Amino acid sequence: MSILIRPVVTEKINGLEKLNKYSFVVEKQANKLQIKKAVEELYNVSVSEVNTVNYLGKLKSRNTKAGVISGRKNSYKKAIITIASGEKIDFYSNI
Repeated sequence: MSILIRPVVTEKINGLEKLNKYSFVVEKQANKLQIKKAVEELYNVSVSEVNTVNYLGKLKSRNTKAGVISGRKNSYKKAIITIASGEKIDFYSNI
């Protein structure tokens, strides 16, 4: 089971890179110590702080010819990682 699912690449998170903060979508059951260990092993950086946020899936509905279809978006957990100054994570080097 991989703890890190994918990095979050948005304009807001790209602005936080100046403060050495990066964001990842992680497994819901993962705790801060597991997240810290996974990031340090994968990217060879030293993590100084880990903050986590749980997001609930929103209810969505739409009107169609057959009637109203309702569903739910997936819930997920996001981790915001602060790394030591002078270090950097490059998400685009593997492409």
